[in-house]
Amino acid sequence: MRILVGITGGIAAYKSATLVRNLTELGHDVKVLPTQNALRFIGAATLEALSHNSIDPDLYTQVDEVKHITLAQEADLIIVAPATAAFIARYASGIADDLLLNVLLATTATVVVAPAMHSEMWLHPATVANIQTLEARGIHIIEPAVGRLTGKDTGVGRLPEPDEIISLALSLEARGKDLRGKKIVVAAGGTHEPIDEVRFIGNRSSGKQGIAIASEAKARGAHVILIAANIEIDIPPSIEVVRVSSTAEVQLALSSYLDADIICMPIAVSDFRVEQPVQGKIHRSDNEDLHLHLVNNPDLLKELATKRAGSNKPLLVGFAAETASDDAELVERGRTKLQDKGCDVLVANNVSDGLVFGSDSSSAYILTKNTEVFVSGTKRQVAQSLLDQVQQLLSA
Repeated sequence: MRILVGITGGIAAYKSATLVRNLTELGHDVKVLPTQNALRFIGAATLEALSHNSIDPDLYTQVDEVKHITLAQEADLIIVAPATAAFIARYASGIADDLLLNVLLATTATVVVAPAMHSEMWLHPATVANIQTLEARGIHIIEPAVGRLTGKDTGVGRLPEPDEIISLALSLEARGKDLRGKKIVVAAGGTHEPIDEVRFIGNRSSGKQGIAIASEAKARGAHVILIAANIEIDIPPSIEVVRVSSTAEVQLALSSYLDADIICMPIAVSDFRVEQPVQGKIHRSDNEDLHLHLVNNPDLLKELATKRAGSNKPLLVGFAAETASDDAELVERGRTKLQDKGCDVLVANNVSDGLVFGSDSSSAYILTKNTEVFVSGTKRQVAQSLLDQVQQLLSA
């Protein structure tokens, strides 16, 4: 495999020597692209000796060869380790002011970024937002480790060990474009059921998990349609979006995509709606007491399973937000819903005490008829594990 290793200017650059050596010993063709600041921490001669390739990080040499495009097109996998906060900020902003960033903006290869910095920098809202931006674009982020940092401090921000980076990066590249040619519909967010023209019955779903699934599916080559119910956070512009509000609108939108290969339902659909919403606005002065008559909304997932009429297409992924006392109860409820809804995969979350909603991380059990996988991490990591299971079912 042709692997490009980017190195940025942080003290953890010393670990990149082992990373390059181990990749080379695995038989890969490794080219190293350090930034000018990286060369303050590790010498070009060392990297050339370990990679068996010459190093020239200057954007303005060999201009006739259009060097940044050649490097971008040749690479099967790009690993940036370590990635500093400054580099991540420029990458997220689309700034191409050196050879490495030019290559990254031009490549279609799998890109894996391993940040390393002090805890305060990693947890700063600007860095958090930049990481989210990169993940939304399909860039794979390896979470920094916890341990000794530069100086006397200890905490999150340490560069993972080279062998861990290699293992994760190669597994991510192996996924590649495994969903190329597949059409995936993701319904996400939370429905609003009108009470009158200004009020509604709603829920706390932010749509973050759905966006993470849509982004990961897009990165893996799928044609993605996101049915977005009242999502207020940013959605990557590369994803096709259908805006909806109520359960009835979600139902209508889904009916247009029954030809999809996969329909994924991390959407919080209201179980009930007001039978007769009021025209205009209800005024408190006109009502000493207000009684709302609620009726059941349709079970959209069960409807989709029924419409398949014995076919296994589309593959259906359901979600169950449960308040369970422990993991055993959560899995038991998940398996009951998996059978009751007639879906192929069910993701069971424990939302006790407000967990999961609005958070950037999650934990869940991914259940199929014959398997049970527990995953915990960022919502993008949950999305990766989920789509791994989906791909296995599609292959079978």
